[in-house]
Amino acid sequence: MTSEDDSRPQSVSLLYGHTGATLRLPSGVTVLQGLHVPPLPEPQQAVRRALEAPIGTAPLAALLRQRAPRSVAITVSDITRPVPNRDFLPGLLDTVQAAGVPLSAVVVVIGTGMHRPSTAAERERIVGPETLQRCTVLDHRADAAETLTTVSTDPPVRVCRRFAEADFRIVTGYIEPHFMAGFSGGRKGVCPALVDLATVQRFHGFETLHDPGAENGRLEANPCHRIALEVARLVGVDFLFNVAVTRDRQIAGIFCGDLVAAHEAGCRQVAAWTRARVAAPYDLVISNGGGYPLDQTYYQTVKGMCGALPALGASSTLLLLSACAEGLGSSAYADLLFEYGRDWRRFLADAAAQPGHTRLDQWQLQMQCRVLERIGTERLWLATDGVAPTDLARLAVTPVSGSGDAVARAQRCVDEFVAAHPGARIAVIPEGPYTLLERG
Repeated sequence: MTSEDDSRPQSVSLLYGHTGATLRLPSGVTVLQGLHVPPLPEPQQAVRRALEAPIGTAPLAALLRQRAPRSVAITVSDITRPVPNRDFLPGLLDTVQAAGVPLSAVVVVIGTGMHRPSTAAERERIVGPETLQRCTVLDHRADAAETLTTVSTDPPVRVCRRFAEADFRIVTGYIEPHFMAGFSGGRKGVCPALVDLATVQRFHGFETLHDPGAENGRLEANPCHRIALEVARLVGVDFLFNVAVTRDRQIAGIFCGDLVAAHEAGCRQVAAWTRARVAAPYDLVISNGGGYPLDQTYYQTVKGMCGALPALGASSTLLLLSACAEGLGSSAYADLLFEYGRDWRRFLADAAAQPGHTRLDQWQLQMQCRVLERIGTERLWLATDGVAPTDLARLAVTPVSGSGDAVARAQRCVDEFVAAHPGARIAVIPEGPYTLLERG
């Protein structure tokens, strides 16, 4: 959905850190956003109803009674994803327990992928204190060989042992547009969430991401989707529980049941809710890193850059506002960024020359290069307070510098652009990477 107001300036609220940010934008600005979707009333009851009438499979309770598993593993997203786990985990655990499985036989695995382990405070925020008291909760550790088990040798795939060796495996998560895998959720709760580095390197390898099918909002002929689904099927997923969320992270929809059927149904619905049409490129596009918890690192901020691509032409400028409160991301990612600095073309050349060798987190820089190939470093503007100016100056972006905090600097940047380019076509994406932009 797009909206325009040609009569007066307007204030637009963007996702930014914990607080959000409001910018004053000129008359005629195009607001690129999806539909306003209300939260489900009485979410706990909605969870129970969904578990009793899943998509493409028998109810969860019936499956559990039939299988009589001695152990159950449930995977949840890590702190970088705004999943309302505490709204659905109690109902999920109640169903497991009522089907005859003691909660002492249940483990909840936080799918960290290649991200750092959760802190104690984050673990409570992820699953809630009730779940912490009811069953075992642990992090997937891709760097701890003793916690992994091999499920395939050709290609080699190692995954979290506690999940793979459970008698019954439940994958949870939420569905949103995803800049390389088409949509999050579904199979991504296993790959990359629970796999080893070698598997992630194949999932995010140079050739995989070089494929134009690895893009936002697309599952068909998407190599990232294909690889992740193959791995999830190798491991075996007995039940999927995915949600869609509102802007304030409440449950808007529940899609549970069969790994593929439930996920595809959710993707269709989320696409309809989040889609915004773009008729032609804009001169200035204003977006963000998705707000907390997504925009806590520059690494995750790249999703906001790539999400804006359909609105960008060769002469467009992209202004991105992101908190980056935890800095750049992993040390490996920071080293990669500093090694290449603003010379992103050399990075692409080096990565292409070694297609079988994927450095940790190089995939994020490769995806950023899609934006850089379109508009260059000079027209990719970043306003943040979370990265030191000396470090920011070494990256393939143009820092929005000067006095004031990041929001004030972004506002000044907009004002100066409008003054210098009267009549410019300007668009804003209030929900950043959570909006599915489509040309046409």
